[in-house]
Amino acid sequence: MKLVHFRLADDPTIRFGAMVDGQHLIDGTDLLGAPDPHRIDLGIKDRFNLDRPVLDRLRRRLADSTSPSIGTDATTLLAPVPMPGKVVCIGLNYADHAAESGMEPPATPLAFSKFSSNVVGPGAVVPMPPGDSETDYEAELAVVIGRRAWRIDEADAMSHVLGYACANDLSARAFQFADGQWQRGKSCEGFCPMGPFIATCDEIPDPHDLEIRLRLNGETVQDSSTRQLIFGIPELIAHLAAFVALEPGDLILTGTPPGVGFAKDPPIHLAPGDRMEVEIDGLGVLENTMA
Repeated sequence: MKLVHFRLADDPTIRFGAMVDGQHLIDGTDLLGAPDPHRIDLGIKDRFNLDRPVLDRLRRRLADSTSPSIGTDATTLLAPVPMPGKVVCIGLNYADHAAESGMEPPATPLAFSKFSSNVVGPGAVVPMPPGDSETDYEAELAVVIGRRAWRIDEADAMSHVLGYACANDLSARAFQFADGQWQRGKSCEGFCPMGPFIATCDEIPDPHDLEIRLRLNGETVQDSSTRQLIFGIPELIAHLAAFVALEPGDLILTGTPPGVGFAKDPPIHLAPGDRMEVEIDGLGVLENTMA
């Protein structure tokens, strides 16, 4: 399935459902049983939990040819995980990106975080951070957790994955490099676009063999493959779950390939009006604009 959150054009309610194709959605909001659909933080763990009935019920509805659908032209897609409990990012997880950054590849996964409120959806306009003129893009594969993971074996890690999505780890480089740690530079408002949907694991047979690219104003600036990941998804999950419990709906951004703006000659810095498109095989295109 391709899981989405969306709004109807004439209704502020945040809805949950699945894509039928590029032009139609199935609404599964009534399957949630949430006390208040305006409060998207309620029930996030339940709706993305592989051990709860919501996803199975939505899958059956999607398979039923008589289920009514909604045209995407009457909706606004939101981030497929609008309020994750955690956003864990992995730095320097492509060897050639570490090299272009002038850093040694890490011996163990280098983890940092973004705030949950940084997550925005496809089409969202991201404000330039005041005081930083070196804002950068980073195309990334996001892993969405679907089953609680706490001190698990690496061999079991993939059974805790719900699916995958495109993400853009936007970075304010002046803040990042000046501070000596990455929190401020990675957590400016709107700095975690993701979407347009979550593709469940059955749709992505091998997440370690996906082409990943980013286009800036139509020009390809990043073009690589998840085959180049230093630490694969099972290792990342087991490593993180050794010290913090991962819950359904949590995100892991697995790192960016080479081609980031600050490493180019001359450097590329994002400016108002710049349009970014992250594209990963099977995961659609995530488009956002800076303002």
